[in-house]
Amino acid sequence: MIKFPEGFLWGSSTSGPQSEGRVGGDGKSDNNWDYWFSVDPDKFHNGVGPERTSTFYTNYVEDIELLEQTGHNAFRTSIQWARLIPNGIGEVNPKAVAFYRDVFARIRDKGIKLIVNLYHFDLPFCLEEKGGWENKETVYAYEAYATKCFELFGDLVDTWITFNEPIVPVECGYLYQYHYPCKVDAKAAVQVAYNTQLASALAVRSCHQLNPSHRISIVLNLTPAYPRSEHPADVKAAQIAELFQARSFLDPSVKGEYPQELVELVKKHHLMPDYTQEELAIIKHNTVDFLGVNYYQPLRVSAPKYAYNEEAPFFPEYYYDHYVMPGRKMNPHRGWEIYEKGIYDIAMNIKENYGNIDWILTENGMGVEGEEKFRQEGVIQDDYRIEFFKGHLKELHRAIEAGANCHGYLVWTFIDCWSWLNSYKNRYGLVELDLANQRRIVKKSGHWFKQLRDNNGFEE
Repeated sequence: MIKFPEGFLWGSSTSGPQSEGRVGGDGKSDNNWDYWFSVDPDKFHNGVGPERTSTFYTNYVEDIELLEQTGHNAFRTSIQWARLIPNGIGEVNPKAVAFYRDVFARIRDKGIKLIVNLYHFDLPFCLEEKGGWENKETVYAYEAYATKCFELFGDLVDTWITFNEPIVPVECGYLYQYHYPCKVDAKAAVQVAYNTQLASALAVRSCHQLNPSHRISIVLNLTPAYPRSEHPADVKAAQIAELFQARSFLDPSVKGEYPQELVELVKKHHLMPDYTQEELAIIKHNTVDFLGVNYYQPLRVSAPKYAYNEEAPFFPEYYYDHYVMPGRKMNPHRGWEIYEKGIYDIAMNIKENYGNIDWILTENGMGVEGEEKFRQEGVIQDDYRIEFFKGHLKELHRAIEAGANCHGYLVWTFIDCWSWLNSYKNRYGLVELDLANQRRIVKKSGHWFKQLRDNNGFEE
């Protein structure tokens, strides 16, 4: 039996925009995803947009019962800014307040540790129209929104997240065109990253001022970058890849400062953001209390094979090529590499280079397309997902034995949820969602997860 420390958190993560859905008269305004789907639905898998998602807004009482049935003692979700403050700033939607307060109270009354995220890729579209995260006004609108959340829900929530995977909207919205506004503009990407970090620090400051005993974090997808070989050029490529992908938010969030090597690269390419010394001081003095870490797959890179076209738009791949490692272990249903040891390497990096800060593994999961083919006698027999969890938990346990300061494991996700451009293409849930009738059916992995929590561990 592999046993975890007493008080270890077991649960799952989801987000408001991926689970709640909308109903007429709920007071929610359009966010960036609602707008994008309205003007370009063909970009979304099978033309499925964000309106229904997992209908948590109307089914949350049943869903919270299922949290208990699947063994949760912790749950991370998010507040939708566009639901709570439909105009981005100003008036609060009372229906949203009533909804979130009831959700949070019911979860708390189940004895489930509640972790609430303030931002999961969803910006009120009225703010997007004014420049979105490129505009400093959005930073201060977010600070006001975060403060309102602390005021409205602070009696029910004592553990907060500022942003989920903030590098993703930077990369996908301003380089790779997977998120709105679909720009290819590296200078805007750097400004958005900086503005997001400043907003996170302002939320940390506000949280501590209002509720000094509350803890607040940021969730980062700390994808380790592995070099093709030990050749110095490959090693350098991996180091630079991690600067952009991980350390661009990890260092300022935990240490209060940007890596000097990253600053020099940004200067070299004339991409420096608009900033002030006062803002840098805010970032410096308002670091997170703990860290959330998402991990799915590694990043494997090599030194660039060809010289970069200096006239082309800048991408981080200026400094590295993506590398496909021969013999890698794959999730055949999703196309992603499975590399369990990545969790151990992340843990040792946090221990050795970031003061062994408290952290929780806030997302880890296995997406499967066409999962219905594994249904037997009405239940998805997802042994592959159980094995995926076990493999990663073994590495997490090994890291904890080596001194890693990890206090929980949250899978992605609870119920099959809507996932951005992929919609429902890949299923991740412990609970199956029937899109035709919204019926919820616990998968084999959901029953196994209950045993995992009850035993605080599992048999190899």
